[in-house]
Amino acid sequence: MEDSGRPTVGEYMTRDVATVDLDDTVAEVAKRIAESDDFSGFPVTDGRHVEGFVSARDLLLAEGHEPMFRVMTEDIIVAAPEMAVQDAARVILRSGIQKLPVVDDAGNLVGIISNADVIRSQIERATPDKVEKLSRTLANIHDITTHDERRMVDLAALTPTQPTVYADELEGRVYELERGLAEPLVVIDNDGHLYLADGHHRVKAAERLDIRAMEANVIVLDETVELGMAKTATEAGLECIGDIEVVDYARHPLVQTTERLQE
Repeated sequence: MEDSGRPTVGEYMTRDVATVDLDDTVAEVAKRIAESDDFSGFPVTDGRHVEGFVSARDLLLAEGHEPMFRVMTEDIIVAAPEMAVQDAARVILRSGIQKLPVVDDAGNLVGIISNADVIRSQIERATPDKVEKLSRTLANIHDITTHDERRMVDLAALTPTQPTVYADELEGRVYELERGLAEPLVVIDNDGHLYLADGHHRVKAAERLDIRAMEANVIVLDETVELGMAKTATEAGLECIGDIEVVDYARHPLVQTTERLQE
């Protein structure tokens, strides 16, 4: 079961999905693609059940009279409505596709999620709620008071608290930063020592783009305390953004999970 605090595919997917039928011909579908700027491919359905996906590339070498069931890609990757948007984003980036059909447990089409939907979910994240929850937790654990500030922070002054980031998700954060779409960082100010609590992929993306400062929601501790995350950072040898390792895997396990939905 997904964490209820994370945005899901069902919340951000497009529900009104254009599809083609198994018996539609290459000529008919190619005409739809050529006459619209919105489509580069379609889910192929039998009723509402997803049978495959056809892209403009699939049509290139096919004869105009051939039906979709002969030219479509059958082994497709799909998402489920309850899947976390962040996980769907990793699948999209890993697979190199632009859109994921979203299906229910019976394999029926209920929506489609695209790169644009993923970006929208990132922008609309409830950052204030995230900051409030962390601020309240710190105050309770250390028996102190805190206050929040919104300010630009020098990235060179940040101490990371997470040793690794995913290469595929990093590409998504680079994409967002290039378009000015990234949400603020979450930083803890402990007597002038700045610890990065949330936004490790974003700061690594900023490093790649040579961005020196970013907007942050800063939780200021009104008393100096010994933070557990500071100890973790020290033990992991984390002193600056450059110490965060970018890890990549040949095949993300989530891709296998979505493929199994087709079985």
